[in-house]
Amino acid sequence: MEQTRSQSAKFDGSARYSKMFSRLNEVEQGAFVPFVMLGDPEPETSFEIIKALIEGGADALELGIPYSDPIADGPTIQKASIRALKSKVRPGDCFEIISKVRAEFPDIPIGLLLYSNLVLAKGVDEFYLSASKAGVDSILIADVPLREADRFINIAKAHNIQQILIAPPNASDETLSAIGDKSAGYTYLLGRAGVTGAETAADVPAKALIDKLQQYQVAPPLLGFGISTPEQVKTAIQSGAAGAISGSATVNIIEKHLDDKPAMLSALKAFVQSMKAATQK
Repeated sequence: MEQTRSQSAKFDGSARYSKMFSRLNEVEQGAFVPFVMLGDPEPETSFEIIKALIEGGADALELGIPYSDPIADGPTIQKASIRALKSKVRPGDCFEIISKVRAEFPDIPIGLLLYSNLVLAKGVDEFYLSASKAGVDSILIADVPLREADRFINIAKAHNIQQILIAPPNASDETLSAIGDKSAGYTYLLGRAGVTGAETAADVPAKALIDKLQQYQVAPPLLGFGISTPEQVKTAIQSGAAGAISGSATVNIIEKHLDDKPAMLSALKAFVQSMKAATQK
């Protein structure tokens, strides 16, 4: 029975992003993708948070696995990791949460954004196998540069997972060409340099850069880092991005309402609704 469920999840996962982008293109919308830390503030509430995001209209999910040294993250997401780790959340608990989400929401694309130590500690093949069984569609490893990505891409393909690549705003033509050759699922387009955080707004790239990404036929670019308002989402999509990712702004809502779960879930749902409304082209 377990083998059948895993094979079904893998089959569906190979097409979830392409189906999402096709559906959104038909209705002339971009994608809105919120990020939260799995297990924050503890597993039961984490699952309810993810449900609220989906019910608010999230097109896909980007989820973190708590880690003690998240070098690409600012203080907001660092604190989310600390809260989850204090609740003794480990990668296995995160996969259990994802499995629950996948069982209830079979069609939504689910991506992981994490650090290489978490993958290497378990063994790369074993980690990707666990992710595939849980229903993960994509994995972005924040601290693996493009020149070292092939090892992970090959294992991702073996488990029918899309390996997500990052396109920095100052990428050379050579880098963009390589991303075009290797990218799958979507391309994470950095809105600015530095670490994550809603405090510093994204510097939405010029349409010329996104046109260049399309010239190299990269997977659809989603703009991340510093996306916190509907206006930024709208600007990103008008510039040609396929959608936007918002992490710190979403996690800020969780932190603000830690003592009032109903208010937290209501605020998260309202936030996603407002951000999603801005994706109309």
